[in-house]
Amino acid sequence: MRPIPLPLLALTTVWFAAASAHAAPASGVQIKELPDRLRVEINGQLFTEYFFKDAPRPYCHPLLGPHGIQMSRDWPMKESPGEDRDHPHHRSFWFAHGDLDGQDFWSEGKAAGKTVHEKFTKISSSEKEGVIQSRNQWIAKDGAVICTDDRRLRIYNRPDNERLFDFEITLHAGAKDFTLGDTKEGSMAIRLAESMRLKPNKESEGKGKPTGHIVNSEGARDDATWGKRAAWCDYSGPVAGQTLGVAIFDHPSNPRHPTWWHVRDYGLFAANPFGQHDFEKLADKTAGKLVVPAGKSVTFRYRFYMHDGDEKAGKVAERYAEFSKTK
Repeated sequence: MRPIPLPLLALTTVWFAAASAHAAPASGVQIKELPDRLRVEINGQLFTEYFFKDAPRPYCHPLLGPHGIQMSRDWPMKESPGEDRDHPHHRSFWFAHGDLDGQDFWSEGKAAGKTVHEKFTKISSSEKEGVIQSRNQWIAKDGAVICTDDRRLRIYNRPDNERLFDFEITLHAGAKDFTLGDTKEGSMAIRLAESMRLKPNKESEGKGKPTGHIVNSEGARDDATWGKRAAWCDYSGPVAGQTLGVAIFDHPSNPRHPTWWHVRDYGLFAANPFGQHDFEKLADKTAGKLVVPAGKSVTFRYRFYMHDGDEKAGKVAERYAEFSKTK
């Protein structure tokens, strides 16, 4: 057998190495910059995309849970069979509030305010985690800036049977105080896949029986969780033939911990620390308002845990205990 000439051997080795590197998926959490969004991949597989242009507020869509299964509703970003087309402001994963100095930032349209992306302050990828940090302005319909925020999304590299990410937001007052008003319409929210609902949607015409369930840290279940305070809440149900769940954790350092929950049987899942009069049916419509003084700020931290099975199979209580000890 004739030996391969050294130059040819070297060229072959370089080509093979390059081809192997191209074929192998990137490991860890990779964040790729696109003109209107950031694409987040975990070990080469799509997890979500962070949209920040031409929208009423920044949002993430879709949210892919364990085994790459989508756990968020598509509409209004795209039309998919079998989905109800209610609440066009429910954009997959977002932070908003229905009363900021009397201006509605929860809804969409000409009368609503907008949360406008200003700039990214950090975008980083690594084997362990990916981080997106941005600065945003909350602008009323008349163009006035009511407040600004700095937010951070931290996505962890976890095994395929779970997804884990943190969302932290700090709202800053400028030269004036601003008030987060008392309303159920808010705040840290997900709109889940239609199959996870507790009741049939209109598109199904009542056919079939949804088997989704909601459980909170206090033991309340399903409809009884709405408007109740709890350190965590879990929403689980069937998706693509499997039972999957999402838990939202309210950090103990958050104002008014444990938060109230604006969680509905049709797939809306939100932590809301401001809607006290709605949730507790109080006469005082300002009971839950929070005033941020001029030059001051307020911070909220949440963790999202996407898991196999229900809250027991996912060991949600244990995972919350871990989160509660973080600083």
